[in-house]
Amino acid sequence: MASKAAIVNREERPAPAKRQEASAVSNFADGVVGSWGNFTRFLTDVRAEMRKVVTPSRKEVQATTTVVIIAVFIFGVYFFAVDRIFDVALHSLLGRLGGLQK
Repeated sequence: MASKAAIVNREERPAPAKRQEASAVSNFADGVVGSWGNFTRFLTDVRAEMRKVVTPSRKEVQATTTVVIIAVFIFGVYFFAVDRIFDVALHSLLGRLGGLQK
């Protein structure tokens, strides 16, 4: 109902739109249709990305494998050296403090 001032000033507000409650079946159907659309879009994107994939040559595979093996060996030597340094330092410190039993 409009107020007296609104009637005098001839102001009208639009009536709020009535919102219909969606049924469970329509909600389910909308969800399935939306999910199917998302799934087909996903498959289209996967197909487009798979077209961009290039298989490396044998020479490239050998080169990267060699780099990985050398890197693993270098890191192994590095961590062995650091471990030995900490082991010697800790044993020396514990020996001086009398906490190391022989």
